[in-house]
Amino acid sequence: MLLNNGKRTNVDRLYITDLDGTLLQDDATLSPWSRHILEELLTDGLPFTIATARSHASFRVLLAGLPLSLPVIEFNGAYLSDFASGEHLFVQELATPVAADVLETIHQQGLTPYVSSFDGEADRLYCPPAVNAGMEWYIADRRSHSDPRLQFVDDVSIGLADQIVCITVIGDETSTRQLHQDLLQQRDGQLRMYHWQNDYSPGWHWLTIQDIHVSKAHALEELVARYVETPCEIVAFGDQNNDIEMLTHADRPIAVANATDELKALATEVIGPNTQDSVARYLQEEWQRTR
Repeated sequence: MLLNNGKRTNVDRLYITDLDGTLLQDDATLSPWSRHILEELLTDGLPFTIATARSHASFRVLLAGLPLSLPVIEFNGAYLSDFASGEHLFVQELATPVAADVLETIHQQGLTPYVSSFDGEADRLYCPPAVNAGMEWYIADRRSHSDPRLQFVDDVSIGLADQIVCITVIGDETSTRQLHQDLLQQRDGQLRMYHWQNDYSPGWHWLTIQDIHVSKAHALEELVARYVETPCEIVAFGDQNNDIEMLTHADRPIAVANATDELKALATEVIGPNTQDSVARYLQEEWQRTR
């Protein structure tokens, strides 16, 4: 089932999953068992893809070797992309005047942002000097994955010349929460923001800032409209609140056992935790049963 040639496909069911805390283990890896099962299922024609807050540069190594033919959703829905090449099929950018105002507010509060963008040819991650351990962890993580987006700059406003898809602030809980509240007041109805503690770097909180239209659900609608010939059942897996819209949009929303209470409340089924390969097991059992 090759979709990257621009042709539409005809499927009865489409499976889509979040990565961190859902398909991946707690150490942000895909277990050998899940990898093996997914390779078999995808080769057999399983209509499956991912929707993640990560960038292609971040997850391409984690999922290397999987024959994913459906486009993938990255940056919580800012991009719909070809998995093999990373080419963007859809981009939801943050309007330049809004992005400029957001950056000004961040700097006024003494915080230091990262800017993720697309310059028309390549993805960019504009990185200022790190000012805390949370930022140092992030840069070390990106370097360990040989992230080609890295651009070390003194002033991230250089990114305003690109299509900005995400502004990220890493700091302590108090300062990032205050920024979140201030931006909600200043730009109500214009921004999509998520605020959480990074489990891989405990003690440091992240605030991501994107256009209000960015969501996994919106990108999923784009995927189906562009690549699926007929209406099909959407089966979605998730664990965090940034998955809420996607699961609400799904015909069959499924939460892993470690999901937030909000996500479990809207799920039609709660399966095992991410640490037990629960998504891959579910896919294997259903595929065998329905083939």
